[in-house]
Amino acid sequence: MDLPTVVSRDEWLAARTELLAKEKDLTRTYDAVCAQRRALPMVEVDKEYVLEGPDGRVTLAELFDGRRQLITYHFMWRWDLDAGCPTCSLVTDNVGDLAHLHATNTSYAIITRGPWENVDKFRRRMGWTLPFYSSYGSDFNYDFHATLDQQIVPAVYNYAPTSGVGEVHAISVFLRDGDRIFHTYSAYARGCEILLGTFQYLDLTPLGRQEDDGVMCWVRHHDSYATS
Repeated sequence: MDLPTVVSRDEWLAARTELLAKEKDLTRTYDAVCAQRRALPMVEVDKEYVLEGPDGRVTLAELFDGRRQLITYHFMWRWDLDAGCPTCSLVTDNVGDLAHLHATNTSYAIITRGPWENVDKFRRRMGWTLPFYSSYGSDFNYDFHATLDQQIVPAVYNYAPTSGVGEVHAISVFLRDGDRIFHTYSAYARGCEILLGTFQYLDLTPLGRQEDDGVMCWVRHHDSYATS
């Protein structure tokens, strides 16, 4: 990878000032997109989804834990590895203290299609204490298009269905109004990058995400990197 040009401090300041104007434009655009996202219409969830977690079977409503909002991350299960997807694991490693979300009346839960016994073993291996649930045997992943087969996929989704069953990582957001639950938002593929603090840090550096050999080619489970 070519390194940046070496210049004087004054030349650097001029280039940095030029970039700053574009960064401010991007921030204003991002704020406008967030406002439009908040104003999206919503759809009532009229199906009861039953999931499995550390305390047994729970419903989607119970994942709110009494709060108004729920963010769910659709965590891809690698059936060939009997383990979580390394990329989804990176996203999970980037989740901070949930107290900040809870303070804003928002809950967070990770949902995967892996059987709970296998999922529980993997999350313990990773050292995660975040809310983790299995949707194995339910329609949850299918209904929110995180599991694909030969179904028709809405245009908002960036992937074409493939033969057999495939899974993708995604975000789905829900709002509770009394006993009613509404689906307000979903994002797929690069729409989930907002959750990746590691990428935000790397985007500040000259070497960037270091994906010359393929997108996220260096990502591993955090206990699988070679130690120096």
